[in-house]
Amino acid sequence: MEISHRRLPHIYSIEQPIFVTFRLYGSLPVGREFPKESMTSGEAFVAMDRLLDTARFGPIHLKRPEVARLVRNCIRHCAQADCDVHAWVIMSNHVHLLLTPHADVSRLMRRLKGYSARQANELLGRTGQPFWQDESYDHLVRSAEEFRRIERYIISNPVKAGLAGSVEEFPWSSAAAVEK
Repeated sequence: MEISHRRLPHIYSIEQPIFVTFRLYGSLPVGREFPKESMTSGEAFVAMDRLLDTARFGPIHLKRPEVARLVRNCIRHCAQADCDVHAWVIMSNHVHLLLTPHADVSRLMRRLKGYSARQANELLGRTGQPFWQDESYDHLVRSAEEFRRIERYIISNPVKAGLAGSVEEFPWSSAAAVEK
């Protein structure tokens, strides 16, 4: 088991499924805080994810097909090398992954986010600007039931956010019916 500390503690375990969400830099309002006493970490995550789903704050680079395609390809490359990716979705300003790591999760996420950020910034003609927010949300999956619930959450996220009528028609998801 690996414990990593940035602003939030992150607990990782190789070969144990993990749910990870990472977002574009500046995609939430500055100073956005949740009342710590009245919300569990899961409730805070859902509230933050709903805010991200509205895409009313900050950049929405992932809405561009060429950027989403690049991130999708990075996820697939990661899956071949370091983990099993069970479910994923690329929203307008954030990404959800359900994966089982076969290597150090901190290094895996650093490579995935670092490579995709460099490629996306080049594609967008940006230099010297952060692409991804440093911090990410992660949660160790503790049971088969929780795994299935998270998988459904990820796959249905575009429909709940109003980006697609069905999970199969959203192109930037592991549930997509047609590859774009």
